[in-house]
Amino acid sequence: MTAPILVTGGTGTLGRLVTPLLRDAGHPVRVLSRHGGPAADGVTHVTADLLTGAGVESAVRGVRTVLHLAGGPKGDDQATRHLVRAAQQAGVRHLVHISVVGADRVPLAWLRSKLDAERAIAGSGIPWTTLRAAQFHDLVLTMVEKMAKLPVVPVPGGLRLQPVDAREVAARLVELALGAPAGRVPDLAGPTVYGMGDLLRRYLRAVGRRRLFLPVRIPGKAGRAYRNGDNLTLDGADTGVRSWEAFLTERLPHHRPAPTRR
Repeated sequence: MTAPILVTGGTGTLGRLVTPLLRDAGHPVRVLSRHGGPAADGVTHVTADLLTGAGVESAVRGVRTVLHLAGGPKGDDQATRHLVRAAQQAGVRHLVHISVVGADRVPLAWLRSKLDAERAIAGSGIPWTTLRAAQFHDLVLTMVEKMAKLPVVPVPGGLRLQPVDAREVAARLVELALGAPAGRVPDLAGPTVYGMGDLLRRYLRAVGRRRLFLPVRIPGKAGRAYRNGDNLTLDGADTGVRSWEAFLTERLPHHRPAPTRR
């Protein structure tokens, strides 16, 4: 019997895309989450809490490959250490980890947690693969939707993003999980770099709204890092195909662009 592939964060944005790809490739999937879920053909759910470690050892038992996709605004380092300890005891042979572009360059607490999680994977003694990805289109959409609710939208000057399609990240992760451990692989980002104002303008055009923009400056070391483009990988990255504009067209098909003034 083929050992299941464990997917942490299997009920999240990325996990919901990865799980059916693994299943369709003929691999049984075990999804780890805090609340579990209904069983489906080729997919089982286990309940565990990575932040406390409760239930993680039993969730990993009998697994040879782990896709660690679970993440949050804090605690990723602690959660990953719990997973690593359980994986060591279970004899896991391949740890595949998703991280964030710029984790080692942008001085923010949540990115330091991501970097510490990377280090826990790399220092585990288990063969591993880590992919850093840019922000998903879905996350950028959530961000601009919230910003566009304001009558005057603050736009951080110098902030650029290279959003990537989550489906392309999922496909790459499955490819890596089914292959040999490869260590740190090239980052994966979207096909285009946008300023924050460009992302907002394209969204507002897609939903037929207008807003005033107020340029603001991100203070401190983090602001300097973003203005330097430390959150980007402009050379040596793999790039996806699907653009922000294509994503908006698909996600917001019922909206019409605002008429152009003459």
